[in-house]
Amino acid sequence: MLNPTTYPNGRSLQLPLKDKPIKYFIRSWPPQAGSNAWIHQDLAIEENHTRACNYIREAASQGAELAVLPEYHLNGWAPDDPLWAEQAGEYKKYLSAYQALAKELHICLVPGSIVERHETEADGKEGFNLYNTAYFISNDGSILGSYQKKNIWHPERPHLTSSGEAPHEVFDTPIGKVGLLICWDLAFPEAFRELIASGAEVVIIPTFYHQGTRHDASPEALSYNPDSEALFLESTLTSRCFENTCAIVFVNAAGADEKFLGMSRVTLPIVGPVGKMGREEGVLVVDMDMGLLKIAEENYRVREDMAKEGWHYVYRHSTTR
Repeated sequence: MLNPTTYPNGRSLQLPLKDKPIKYFIRSWPPQAGSNAWIHQDLAIEENHTRACNYIREAASQGAELAVLPEYHLNGWAPDDPLWAEQAGEYKKYLSAYQALAKELHICLVPGSIVERHETEADGKEGFNLYNTAYFISNDGSILGSYQKKNIWHPERPHLTSSGEAPHEVFDTPIGKVGLLICWDLAFPEAFRELIASGAEVVIIPTFYHQGTRHDASPEALSYNPDSEALFLESTLTSRCFENTCAIVFVNAAGADEKFLGMSRVTLPIVGPVGKMGREEGVLVVDMDMGLLKIAEENYRVREDMAKEGWHYVYRHSTTR
């Protein structure tokens, strides 16, 4: 149930007081088993989809209400291979399959992110844009919301199109008010603030975050701290959760190769991580006490401040939406 809190200026903000904890499932794995065949793993879309469905079924059998997969979980990251963009044209097939599975198992689902190919035509020339998109699928199979990655990591920029100035949206779902972000969005507190200002209680972040590859931490950074990216994730996830009085479900790719960071986790204010994984491939089902969000807001009053008239930061938005 939701308990409305009314502030002195008359605005109300919905804060969650659940009768029971929400049971979340997070799944962390490389796109395909076998770290010695990375390029082939990236393009193994059917195998990856089959494995994802099997793990979602496992989560449902353990009573999970929500299953979340990593970013790029279907065909990995291989933008220089023409097959990668070709596979992105099949996104509707896999999205429909996930909708059917969510309905069958009566489970909410965020199937990581899916690279989508959208055909374009300009000045008589045909082309396409690729979007990195996350969906929230309800337990009846309906799509309650979607999000196209806005803050694109610099090696992705030659290949993907950002959602640009489109606003971050919050969706009403069976588990509460949910916002979606993807990977590098984590680095931008403004993205969280926009979601929180719209009432988000849970922020879900599918991720494909590496350490020590040419796409992530530089040799110079690693010479100072070989665990710099793990430190970044650990500290940023905890900070975002506390400073926004929200729950964060962070699901990252993992595997035996040292370049995979893993670190999938659920983080809550007051207590920090309530379930976390390392680099190993695996499944984790976590009970989340959503009442901690109310306790955190009573302590820090972040949402109360953001709801005030004359809020002094330029990215202020109404908290009553």
